[in-house]
Amino acid sequence: MINYDKLLSENGKKIKPSGIRKFFDIAATMDNIISLSLGEPDFKTPWLIRKKGILALEKGKTQYTGNAGIFELRRAICTYMKRRFELEYSPDDTLVTVGGSEAIDLAVRAIVNPGDEVLVPEPSFVCYGPIVELAGGVAVPLITKVEDNFKLTPQAVKQAITPRTKALILPFPNNPTGAVMRRDELEKIAAVLRGTEILIVSDEIYAELTYGGERHVSIAELSEMKERTVVIGGFSKAFAMTGWRLGWACGPAPVIDLMLKIHQYAVMCSPTISQFAAITALSECDDDVKYMVEEYDVRRRLCVKIFNDMGLETFTPEGAFYVFPSIKRTGLSSQEFCEKLLKEKRIAVTPGDAFGQSGEGFIRVSCAYSVNHLLTAMKRIEEFLNETQSLC
Repeated sequence: MINYDKLLSENGKKIKPSGIRKFFDIAATMDNIISLSLGEPDFKTPWLIRKKGILALEKGKTQYTGNAGIFELRRAICTYMKRRFELEYSPDDTLVTVGGSEAIDLAVRAIVNPGDEVLVPEPSFVCYGPIVELAGGVAVPLITKVEDNFKLTPQAVKQAITPRTKALILPFPNNPTGAVMRRDELEKIAAVLRGTEILIVSDEIYAELTYGGERHVSIAELSEMKERTVVIGGFSKAFAMTGWRLGWACGPAPVIDLMLKIHQYAVMCSPTISQFAAITALSECDDDVKYMVEEYDVRRRLCVKIFNDMGLETFTPEGAFYVFPSIKRTGLSSQEFCEKLLKEKRIAVTPGDAFGQSGEGFIRVSCAYSVNHLLTAMKRIEEFLNETQSLC
């Protein structure tokens, strides 16, 4: 008999299963479930994009592309980054990846040696810590707090830096909190990092989903920061293209070149049909993106108001499409709250501690669903709260 415990990777075995997928998978086995657990737009991919994908398929464009991605797509990404975010890159500085997740993984693997430390703000997307650990690094949590609007402070960064610090993950707009770092706040983080050898991996997958009338600002726009920043973007959220599995990375040539080398061995190239369709997304779908963002804005404001009216104190997110209400007043842990809500009211949400221990006492609710879907779910959550309080 093979002893699989000895056979399997120790780093792999240490990684916890995704807290997001846990409740989604449980809900999939139950009837009459309303899920607010996934960060997946409920909009169909805009027709112009789908049409371009169909045309590519009809023309037989199903072969491998170059490893870095179709040149026309990389050029379109650069044009888009300049047009929307005032960032200048060349196609040679740009790598097309299998979703933003692969771009994050490649960036970390390209720079992390065993024992290197990577600063990871929390609460944050579930993949950062495990990716660092699989590369042999050490994920160092930087706790963000609701009293700071879940924003990263320069003091936290400065205190966490050690001689082994290799990189900072910068996940804003943030999943799960919806926090956004504005230009003046990013300037303070940049002031700490200038003159160091610390690389920034700036996950800007929600860049288009920034509310309040101010456009998204990348830390790479700031003086001396472009040379030390890998900017991660993608099509899943803003363009409603989750299943097309396409993202990108732009950054310093030495880093992108090594990411490309790893990418060559790991996946060869990103999906060909998706790449052709994505050119249209970047060049012809501004109105579609604007419409979806306006809808998300309505939904996030609706959810914040309803949760606050329920007595669950809720930070008003400035980006992404999630709300992160506090459930501390119930006396339940995040896991207990989510398990009981799923069992008793058939509502699936995600426990806050799935995004780091600092998320304990919160739940993440995705607003990427229709208003009717949200209102029905909120009614059940309110019933659950009333019933829970009556038992206390």
